[in-house]
Amino acid sequence: MGAPGGDFKMSKVTYTERENLGVPVEVGAIDRELRKLWEADDASTNASLMNFLVYTEDPEGLQKNSEMIQSLTQEHACRAVLIAMNRKASEASVKAWITAHCHLAHGKKSICSEQVAFLLQGKSLGRLRNTVFAHLNSDLPLVFWWQGEFSELFEEGLYRLLNRLIFDSSTWRDPLVGFHRLAEAREDTQGRMVTQDLSWTRNYFYRLAIARLFDDPIAQQNFSKINKVFIKAHPSQRMAALQLAAWVIERSGWKLCSLQEGIWLIESREGNEISLEFDWCDEAAPIAELVISAPDCRVAVSREKGNSHICQAICTEGHCVDFSGPADSDDPEGLVASQLSRGGKNSLFMEVFPQFMKLLEEDC
Repeated sequence: MGAPGGDFKMSKVTYTERENLGVPVEVGAIDRELRKLWEADDASTNASLMNFLVYTEDPEGLQKNSEMIQSLTQEHACRAVLIAMNRKASEASVKAWITAHCHLAHGKKSICSEQVAFLLQGKSLGRLRNTVFAHLNSDLPLVFWWQGEFSELFEEGLYRLLNRLIFDSSTWRDPLVGFHRLAEAREDTQGRMVTQDLSWTRNYFYRLAIARLFDDPIAQQNFSKINKVFIKAHPSQRMAALQLAAWVIERSGWKLCSLQEGIWLIESREGNEISLEFDWCDEAAPIAELVISAPDCRVAVSREKGNSHICQAICTEGHCVDFSGPADSDDPEGLVASQLSRGGKNSLFMEVFPQFMKLLEEDC
């Protein structure tokens, strides 16, 4: 789809039509040029279930994000708006491209999702809203994937427009600052903006596995005797590991007490002491192991690096029952796709959030 266009050189990357960004267009002509795309191809159907906006302050991120949208739209039809902001540029400017990502439906007609990509050069607090949001489909919900740190552009005039905010706290240099900004935004929107941390999505199948393992009568009988929780994870996924620990504490009704020599002390509902220990391993999977132990029972979920499945086990009195299940995706694109498929208001994360912040404040 689309006519050939000239090359635009920016940063270290040359963007052409062959590189998935599509046809260069004037910003004022975007809607007209999009209509031409559909008028030129009667065999394709334009489908959109949402506005999906991907924002990065890495000016070289457009190409990668366009490739991600090509894959994502196989299951999630949308109007995709890609934004790269080069805030270090000395002069302000805007460049735009349009294209469509099409996938064959039932071997006949192709279903297409349109994409608009922007490169915004220079500093301007208003251009992100004024230039880009003018090209959304107003009848569809807005899902916004903010890549990287929250900058000062993450402000009230922006986040009040969002239905769902996706971010990845594992990429933040200062996660404590980032989560405080997120808490302020949620308070300002009175919880209307659904927030989804990809670190939380990374431990979804671990949480599901542990919940199912404790449906077992043997595990239930030993629950009140638990005395140790152990989590092994890659150092880059500290947020996912801390959030997993916070979930265990919150759902178990335990009380987080103190940190002594790198080990957290927790009080159970029965008043028993439980230790919580983390092991950060450079050779491990993002989340490598979660073990919950009692004197006569051990419940464990583990994963080898690169394996697409997790192992689940209950061991008691010298007898173990093992089985496997799916693992969470390692790449952000797969995690976003999983989150879009599940939807929901992510209320569980907000229930766990206070416990997570206690862990995080000590960890930082």
